[in-house]
Amino acid sequence: MKHLSILVPDEQTNMSTIACIVGAYQVFSEANNYLLSKGEKAIYHIDLVGANKTDFLNNNLLSVKHQSAINEIDKTNLVIIPASLIRSYETATKNNKLLINWLAKQYKQGAEIASICAGSFMLASTGLLAGKICSTHWAMAETFRELFPDVNLQTDKLITDENGIYTNGGAYSFLHLLMYLVEKFYDRQTAIYCSKYFQIDLDRQLQAEFSIFNGHKKHNDDAILAAQKFIEENYQDKISIEKLSSDLSIGRRNFDRRFIKATGLTPLDYLQRVKIEAAKKMFETTRKTVNEIMYEVGYNDPKAFRDVFSRVTGLSALDYKSRYYKEAKLSAI
Repeated sequence: MKHLSILVPDEQTNMSTIACIVGAYQVFSEANNYLLSKGEKAIYHIDLVGANKTDFLNNNLLSVKHQSAINEIDKTNLVIIPASLIRSYETATKNNKLLINWLAKQYKQGAEIASICAGSFMLASTGLLAGKICSTHWAMAETFRELFPDVNLQTDKLITDENGIYTNGGAYSFLHLLMYLVEKFYDRQTAIYCSKYFQIDLDRQLQAEFSIFNGHKKHNDDAILAAQKFIEENYQDKISIEKLSSDLSIGRRNFDRRFIKATGLTPLDYLQRVKIEAAKKMFETTRKTVNEIMYEVGYNDPKAFRDVFSRVTGLSALDYKSRYYKEAKLSAI
């Protein structure tokens, strides 16, 4: 039988940490039970693993006691890292540094690792994500990029899978990652059973529709901050990036380079994100049609608007409005 380790950090935790631990334990336990009910063998022995035997997770409301300490686990096959408040190796507590070092050791010995939400920060602190793709909660993207610039962060993706490392977006989207892992390490039929049992959608791959674009302003380039401010205040108008860079006395090529360095986006991509975020808010709160909103955010070409909206959110404009505008839902009943 294979060994599954669900990490239990005892410090730098929150309620999401507990939810991830309990959710992962319950889903994999049910996957094992499903196989046993068919007369087959369970795939994983599931272990809640902590840094040592004495400390356990206790947030004054709920507590989780682990079953094993890392020095008792010589080899594991799969490790699940729950969401946590750890942001880097330097800021990790003593026990969490022990967990980070153990993670790196287990991966080198052949274990596969899955991080949930902000658990990606603990995973990135091992150095194992360098040069690899990764997802995390969209609200933490800017901080993550600042701390781990060598990681290819893709917050539009709900799940990433590369070289035995799996990551997912934020909050309770970890349930979709668990379905993905059950299908990968058990089989499709077990994943379908678990999805029905826990009532979780299968095959969801994007978190783009849930993200809120707030710009990327944790940088010290005053000229680019001024450009961002101008774009956000004038996105409805026809903005010339060439003129904007000229007004700031920066050559276009240099402007693009500095803008990408500061925000992670080209000026045009940034403008499009601002327009689409404004459109999303209108879809959520008004009865206006797709074309009316398209014109209000500065698009004149319906196909261009629909293509960009779909690329940024993962949904068509009409589907987004149908999903998030309450009155539209009621009228469809």
